[in-house]
Order: sequence, then C-alpha cells, then structure tokens
Amino acid sequence: MSADGGHRRITDGPFYWIAGACGLATGVVGAAFHLAVNRLLRWPDWLVDQMGAGPLTIAAGASVAALGVTLAFLLTRYLAPEAAGSGVPEVEGAMEGAREVRWRRVLPVKFVGGVFALSTGLVGGREGPTIHIGASIGAALAEWLRLDKMDMHALLAAGAAAGLAAAFNAPLAAVLFVIEETRKQFRYTFRSYVAVIVASAGSAFGMELVGGAAPQLRIDTDAMPLILLPTFMLLGTVLGALGVAFNKTLIVALDWRAKAFARVPFLYAVIVGAAVGVLAFVLPMAVSGGEALISDLPLANLPMQTLLLIAVVRFVGTMASYPAGVPAGIFSPMLALATTVGLFFGLLIEAALVHSPLAVPPLTGAAFAVAAMGGLFSSTIRAPLVGVVLVVELTGAFELILPLMVTCVTAHVVSQALGGRPIYEVLFERSERLAGRAPHTPSAATSSPVGIDVATRSDER
Repeated sequence: MSADGGHRRITDGPFYWIAGACGLATGVVGAAFHLAVNRLLRWPDWLVDQMGAGPLTIAAGASVAALGVTLAFLLTRYLAPEAAGSGVPEVEGAMEGAREVRWRRVLPVKFVGGVFALSTGLVGGREGPTIHIGASIGAALAEWLRLDKMDMHALLAAGAAAGLAAAFNAPLAAVLFVIEETRKQFRYTFRSYVAVIVASAGSAFGMELVGGAAPQLRIDTDAMPLILLPTFMLLGTVLGALGVAFNKTLIVALDWRAKAFARVPFLYAVIVGAAVGVLAFVLPMAVSGGEALISDLPLANLPMQTLLLIAVVRFVGTMASYPAGVPAGIFSPMLALATTVGLFFGLLIEAALVHSPLAVPPLTGAAFAVAAMGGLFSSTIRAPLVGVVLVVELTGAFELILPLMVTCVTAHVVSQALGGRPIYEVLFERSERLAGRAPHTPSAATSSPVGIDVATRSDER
C-alpha cells in the first residue's frame, strides 16, 4: 500500500474485493430499481379496475403520467442536473477528467427520478440510470477509502459495467461495453480490466440476491441457412441508415425542446407525460422502454401495417421522451424499435421468397428481429462487438452469431460511411458546447477523473 497526497494505492487483491463490493451494491440497487419500476408500471390496470374503461379513466391516466414525469423533471433540474438523460456521457466525461461525479446527489435523484419517470410509461430505458448509479457507487467507494486517481478511474469503469449488467443481466456484454464504447477514456491495465470483470460478476450476483429483476428477453430462433446471409447484409445496410437518422433526430429534438421551452421548461415534461398517459390506454405497445415487446412481438404474428405503425410511434416516442430532462436511457427503446423493424423486414423477405425454390425456415422473422437489435445498436452506439454479445446474452440466440456479426458489421460500416458518430460522444460534445467549453480530447484523461464542476442544466441536454 502506498500513499500520495492523502490518497492511497492498495494492492491488487484488496482492490478486486472493493470492485466486487461495488458490483454487488450496484446489482442490489439496480434490482431494487427494476422492481420499483415494474411494480409501479401496473398503474394503468389499477386505474381501470378502480374507474372502469372510458374517457374519464384516460384523462386521469394522462394526469397521473404528467405528474410523474414533471416530478422527475423538477427533481433532476433543481437537485442534480447531471442526472438527466442516460448518464453514459456523464460517466465517460468523468473518465476523461471533464466531469465530477457528485454521487451524494446523483444516487438519490437518479434512483427516485428514474422511478418516477419510467413508471409512467415514458419511452426510456433503465440502463442509463443503472450505469450512472453504478459509477456513482464506484466514486463513493473511492472517496470513502481515499483511493488514488487511477483506482478512482478504474472504479468508475467497474461501476458503469456493473450498472449495465444490472440493467440486462448481461455481465459479459457489460465488460465489453466498457472496453469498446469507452475505449477513448478507459485506462486499460490488467488491474482495471480485472476490476471491471469482477464488478460485472458481482452485479449479477447482487441481482440474484434481490430476485433477478432484469427483463427476460429470450427469443426462440432457428439457425439460418448461409445462403440467406446477403439478406442480413441488406438488413444491416437499412439499419446503418436508420441509426444515423436516429442519432441526428435525437439531437434535433434536444435542440428544439431547449429552444421552444426555454421560458417554461417544465411544460414539456407535462405535455410528454400526458401524451404517454393517454397512449398507455390507447396503444400500450407504444409506451415504456419496450422490454416486454422484445420477447412478445415475435410471437404475435402481427401484419406488416401494424408493425410499421408500432415502429413509427415508438421512434417518435423515443425522440419525444429523451429530451424531457429526466433520468432515462435509450438502449431499451432502441432495441424494441429494432425488433419491430427486424420483424417487418423478415416479412418482406418471406414475401419475396414465397415463390422461390429456397426453403425459408419457420422462425425467419424472429431471426431478423434478433439481428436487427444488434444492427441498430451498432449503428447508433458504434460498438459492433458489444452489439453481437449483448443481443446473444439477452435473447439466447447463439445459433445466430454469424448473421448477427454480418448485420452488426454492415450497419457499423454503413453508419460510418454516412457520417454517423457514436451517440454518446455526440451527446457529450453537445453538453460541452452548451456549457461554453471546447469538448475534451482523450488526452485529458491524464487529469483527475472526477475533476472540475461542469454539470449542465437538464434543459440543455
């Protein structure tokens, strides 16, 4: 053990135990977060039981959802502005040395605000809050134990990985997410790498202790004949373009909301919440993160027109929900959107091959849905390896690894060719620009990982 300026660097063994404790705590808190959101998401059914179905119930639902989103917005704006959105850009900024992780305020606001917002049915993901929560737990442990900057940095990464593992119960994808997505910020050493692995495993264990509340996204699929691989390349091309459109539209929506509601920023939260409350009764498939949709849609045998409607409504819902300035991510809505696009594409392929001598396997639609999840992830996040592993861990579709790789790599290449950039990188640079600073470069990682105060207001995200 060595000391430097009041901070210390401990030996590897104890440090790995600390990383494991960070992961365990994140798994327990993440599971509690899931359980709270899942329980409160039943409010539309409860309201129907109490009031019956009808316009009055829908109006009451709009009021309930508007109140939930508005409370989440006010908590975030006035107590912890940096807790707005997914939190991933904040974590990456902290790893670069351009953000301070104020865990004392981020932890309660991210948890409570996230529960308020997501339980209304807002089209947002749970992975953003849990990633930010995990990194905050890592920062808290590093501060309490007076660890040096390098160990603080490693615990930020370990906590973020544990948060993603808690969101999807996908520890391997969580490790790869840190390595691939934060490759510009992560200080890759054997010590930090092992800490990330240990924290991810600890998170999975913590989830099981509380009840394993991560969404079950298993999808039954068949192996696809190799002759169909060109169709997965075509799907990847479509998703590459869609990912670029997704990212650009999200930035436009953020800029529009910040400008249009600059004088009364809470009004946007009221409007979005009310709209979500209405849709929760009129078109339930259009609301919430969409975790249930991912496993249900491939079994529903919906016509192309319905799938197209769901895809359009969920795309619009994601673009409307994320700018609300509340704790919410984009992973889950993105995966649900990709599922509908993949099923729609699968129906097109089946129709095109109906008179072909080529035999189409019975679960072709489900296979394209699984591949589309990885493809859209790769084109928006720009992490194709994570896309492959995450989707396989979530769905259990190990027989589709080759089509998944083809789809993800194609989507990544097309997105790059069209000028697409990783969405979290763009979001981070936007927040820096709005705060009047030039975006930090990776070389800034040599400074303190939790340094200067640069939290931006939630209405600027």
